[in-house]
Amino acid sequence: RVTGVPPQVIPGHEARSVEALCWAAGERLFGAGLGGDITEYDLARLRAARPVDGCGGPIWSMAANSSGSQLAIGCEDGSVKLFQVVPGGIQFERNLDRRKGRILCLSWHPSDTHIAAGSIDALRVFNVCSGQTVQRIMVNYHVQKVKRECIVWSIAFLSSGTVVTSDSFGRVQFWDWERGTLLESHTVSTSAVLSLAVSEEEDSIVVGTSTGATYQFQLLPVKMGSLEKRWVRTKPFQHHTHDVRAVAHSSTALISGGLDAQLVIRPLMEKVQKKGYDAVLRKFTFPHRRLVSCARKARLLLFQFSQHLELWRLGSTDETGKDGEVLPLRRMPEHLLQLKSKGPEHIYCSCVSPCGTWVAYSTASRFHLYRVQYEGDGVSIKKVPKVPKLLLPAYQLQFSSDSSSLFVAAARGSVHVLQLLEPGGCKHLHTFQPPSGSPEAVYLLASSADGHWLAAVGGDWAIHTYNLKCFKHHCAVPTYSCAVTALAVHPVTNNLVIAYSDQQLFEFSIPEKQYTAWSRMVQNCGLHKVWLERDSPITHIAFNPKNPSHILLHDTYMFCVLDKSLPLPDDSALLMNQSTLKQLPETARQRQLHAFKICKKFQPLLFADLLDENCLVMVERPIMDIKTQLPLPIQQKKFGT
Repeated sequence: RVTGVPPQVIPGHEARSVEALCWAAGERLFGAGLGGDITEYDLARLRAARPVDGCGGPIWSMAANSSGSQLAIGCEDGSVKLFQVVPGGIQFERNLDRRKGRILCLSWHPSDTHIAAGSIDALRVFNVCSGQTVQRIMVNYHVQKVKRECIVWSIAFLSSGTVVTSDSFGRVQFWDWERGTLLESHTVSTSAVLSLAVSEEEDSIVVGTSTGATYQFQLLPVKMGSLEKRWVRTKPFQHHTHDVRAVAHSSTALISGGLDAQLVIRPLMEKVQKKGYDAVLRKFTFPHRRLVSCARKARLLLFQFSQHLELWRLGSTDETGKDGEVLPLRRMPEHLLQLKSKGPEHIYCSCVSPCGTWVAYSTASRFHLYRVQYEGDGVSIKKVPKVPKLLLPAYQLQFSSDSSSLFVAAARGSVHVLQLLEPGGCKHLHTFQPPSGSPEAVYLLASSADGHWLAAVGGDWAIHTYNLKCFKHHCAVPTYSCAVTALAVHPVTNNLVIAYSDQQLFEFSIPEKQYTAWSRMVQNCGLHKVWLERDSPITHIAFNPKNPSHILLHDTYMFCVLDKSLPLPDDSALLMNQSTLKQLPETARQRQLHAFKICKKFQPLLFADLLDENCLVMVERPIMDIKTQLPLPIQQKKFGT
């Protein structure tokens, strides 16, 4: 089940583009790009490790053989190079026959004896053993009066010996590689077909185009009962607005990723056994992690970008009004400072203290702590010198509620505790680690308002709680089979509220080391099916200290107040948006009275938190704002316009 919740995020690097990704030797992930390096990613520490120079200029393509023991890369200089995957890295093995023209795509034959490579105007087939080119096919041979280059963007080598290509002329073509002849040609678009993927059974293909459309091809009998089969374009889908650069074909779904930053999972209904989560179209919009932090007491917001941070003071108003009204501001939002990160590394994580006087962030190799001072309308910032040498990178940062400590989530399950000193310094107090150890990095933290407890979640999905007064491990929350997407400690009860990627909610009493009675009731009764079938994970949990029974939750598309004092809705009840509920008569509203109060007015929602008992701050990131920064999509003329 794909839940769209990747707790593992490997931040980018200005000098390291990613043009190709592939899995090899089990669960080892390799990437390559225009920098010319092949990089293995450390999935436990969530960082790039062991780069190896491909020695062929920019790398455009990469593919692993069926056993995952060899990598082939396609380079700018026209070479195809083989690397052996060995423990701890890769080793150069040899070059295959080099010809003019960059190698834009590669595919191994399932037997690992041959490799098909696509370039400009041609495709080539190599014998892996001899390294020689055994076939060269001009893809433009059948096109009359060609005045422009034909770019072979994607290629697949089937076990039958058929080579499938997609190109810049909008064609999907099937070739007999041994004879060098064209078997079938399908023009699916007036623009380029950029990506292609084949099912494991080799009876279905999905392709993505530069118009945002995806198409499925199926290998079907020419007529009922016939042994002769042909490829037929069966299903067109238009789920993207821009280039579909990547596609994948699972056993039950077609998966596509576009330049519009959406990941779309389209189920194959004939492969899905029963109705449920897997039978519904899913769209995931990035990012899936927190990029906004809030200084509640100072009413500040810190925004994290790839290579800089922005600190803003929220506006304010003295007016009151009805629901939906926009109130005039007494004070406009104010951009206080921009903090640029030096070097090419992207920022992993950042945080501002509740009092607003400390800002911290981390990249792959550096940790920075700053003291911010406010003098009238002016702001000054000073870097804290000689910060402790920590096990970098930091994966999550969180200040204590009184701004006296900073918690730093690190690799191997560890959490560092730093004491913040006046007027601007810090010292290392303690490092927490799970009693049994962990190979995974910690990616979520939650501390209690009284400064007594700290909860940490690692990539192994284990939740550990620590006592901050005596610096000891307190207990572990019972293990669950899904990733944690958000957690928070209640300021009054010290109950830990946990949201999982399958949309389940749990409440765990840290002092009593057990699930609460309310949590057991939720598991016995079950949550509403509409709630459980949502795409978007809960990304933040907050509380209203004045109303301890309220839990505030949000995902990308909704904000919810969960009232524990009210009954849970059963599946026959409607999980209505509050604006819809207000339009019902009073008697109908009373019948719909249950624990979930949902608001879908703010979308897409990056952040929501309670500033005080009367004020809630929400940060939207409208999709249209993102799309205006993208290249213009290829416009398709519609009938009658």
